[in-house]
Amino acid sequence: MRVLGVDPGLTRCGLGVVDGGTGRTVRAVAVEVVRTPPDADLSVRLLGISDAAERWMDRYKPEAVAVERVFAQHNVRTAMGTAQAGGVVALAAAKRGLPVVFHTPSEVKAAVTGSGRADKAQVTSMVMRLLGLEVKPHPADAADALALAICHLWREPMRVRLAEAEARAAEIAKNHKARLAAASKQAKTQGAAR
Repeated sequence: MRVLGVDPGLTRCGLGVVDGGTGRTVRAVAVEVVRTPPDADLSVRLLGISDAAERWMDRYKPEAVAVERVFAQHNVRTAMGTAQAGGVVALAAAKRGLPVVFHTPSEVKAAVTGSGRADKAQVTSMVMRLLGLEVKPHPADAADALALAICHLWREPMRVRLAEAEARAAEIAKNHKARLAAASKQAKTQGAAR
C-alpha cells in the first residue's frame, strides 16, 4: 500500500510518500516541504498547499492519505491555520476518492518510536532507521510527514479489523435481540391461546 503522509501547516507543510510491504517493511518514495509566504493572503496560501497536495496525489498515486490531527495548541491562530491546511489536503484527497485518516501526534510517535511522548529528534531518528535513510529529512515537517505515512501503514489494518469486528458484533447483537423479541412474542401468543 502507498500512503501520502501530510504534516499540515501554513508556513511549512510536510508531504511524504511511503510504500508498505509485507509485515512492517516500509520504503520511502518521496518527501518534500511546501512553503507559503507568511505575508500572503490566507486564501492564496491554502491554494498553494492544495495545489502541491494535488500534484503529489496525481504524481505518486497514493492509496490513502494520512494527515496529522490538530488536537491542541497554545496559539489558536496557529491551530486554525494547521487545521485549514489539513482540510484543503483532505478535500483534494476526497476529490480523488482517496480515504483520509487523521492521526494524533501521540499516535504517530507511539507507532514510530514506541512512545507517545517521544520528541522530534527521536521521531526523526526512528524514521531514518525504519526507512533506511542516510540523510536526515529536513526540516522536521518532512520527517513528520514520513512518520505519519508509516503510522498509517501500521495502524490502519488493525483499525479496519477492529471496525469489522465491531460491525459483526453489532449484527450478532441485533439478530439476538430480534430472536428474543420473536420468542417473547411467540410465548405471549401461546400463553393467550391457552
